[in-house]
Amino acid sequence: MSLTLDKPPAAPAVRPPRSGGSRVPRMVLHRLATALLVLFCTATVAFFLVRLSGDPVKILLPPDATAAQESTLRASLGLDRPLLTQYLDYLWGICRFDFGDSLVYNQPVGEILLDRLPATVELAAAALTVTLVVAIPAGIFAAMRRGRGSDHTVMTGVLIGQSTPPFWVGILLILVFAVWLRALPASGYGTFAHLILPAVTLAIYSVAVVARLLRSSLIDVLSSDHIRTARAKGFGPLKVVLTHGMRNASLPVVTVVGLEVGNLLGGAILTERVFSWPGVGQLTVEAISNRDFPLVQATVLFFAATFVVVNLLVDLSYSFLDPRVRTSR
Repeated sequence: MSLTLDKPPAAPAVRPPRSGGSRVPRMVLHRLATALLVLFCTATVAFFLVRLSGDPVKILLPPDATAAQESTLRASLGLDRPLLTQYLDYLWGICRFDFGDSLVYNQPVGEILLDRLPATVELAAAALTVTLVVAIPAGIFAAMRRGRGSDHTVMTGVLIGQSTPPFWVGILLILVFAVWLRALPASGYGTFAHLILPAVTLAIYSVAVVARLLRSSLIDVLSSDHIRTARAKGFGPLKVVLTHGMRNASLPVVTVVGLEVGNLLGGAILTERVFSWPGVGQLTVEAISNRDFPLVQATVLFFAATFVVVNLLVDLSYSFLDPRVRTSR
C-alpha cells in the first residue's frame, strides 16, 4: 500500500500594490478637463455680461454723430450681427488664440495684453516676495511665542492688515511717503522706487493671510508626537520648527500661497489704478470704461486662466510634498 502525499495548495497570487504615481496623470487630465470647463463658463459669462454695459458706438463717436454714422460704425465692428453669431465667432477665435481687435486701440487684443503683462507680473512678483519675506518669519515667530505679548502683537497687526482695504492702504502710503516725506514717487513706472509702494500695498492682505495660517498650522504640528520626540533628543526650538515642523505645516500654506498668487494678479486692478501702474489691471479698468468688448473679455479670461493654472500647480505640488496625497488620488 503506497501513500501519496497531496501537494500543498498553491499560494494565491498577490497583486502588487498599485503605484500612486500612475494615478497622477489621470488626476492631471481630470484637472485639465475641469479647467477647460471653467474657462469656457468664464468666457461665456464675460461675453454676455459685458454687453449689458451699453453700446460702445455711443462712446467711440462724438455726441453729435448721426444715426447713419452709428450704423456704419456698428457694421464695421461686427456688432450688427446676431448675438449668437458673435458668440460662436468669439469662441472659435479663443480656440485659435485670436481674441479679436480692440475697439479703441485698433490693435489685436493679444498684442495689447503682452505689452501690459510684464508690468503686472513685475508687480505681482514683488508683492509675492514681500509676502514670503514678511509672513513666514512672522508666522513662525508668533507660533513659537504662542500666548505671549509678542504673539498678540503680531496677530493684531495681522488682523489690521486683513481688514484694511488695499486701495485705502495705497492712498495712506502715498500720503505719508510721497506727500509728507517726499521719499518715494506717488505714481509711475520704470524704477525700483516706483515699485516699492505698489508692491507693499498689494502684499498687505497676503502677508496677513499667510502669517495667520502658518501660525495656526505650526501650532497644530508642534503639539504632535514626533515634535516631542525631536525635543527630547535635544534639538533647539528653532531647529525643531524649521526641520520638523515646517514640512508638515507646509501643505495648507502652499495652498494659500498658490491662491494668493492669483489674488495678487487679480487684485492688482485696484492697486494699479491707485498708483497709475501700466499693467493689465489698469488696462482692464480702461477697457470697461470705454466698453471695449474684446479687451474686457480677454482680460477677464486672462485672470481666470491665471487662477486655473495656479490651482493646477498647487494640486501637483501636493503630490510631491506629501506622498499620502499622491497614493490617495
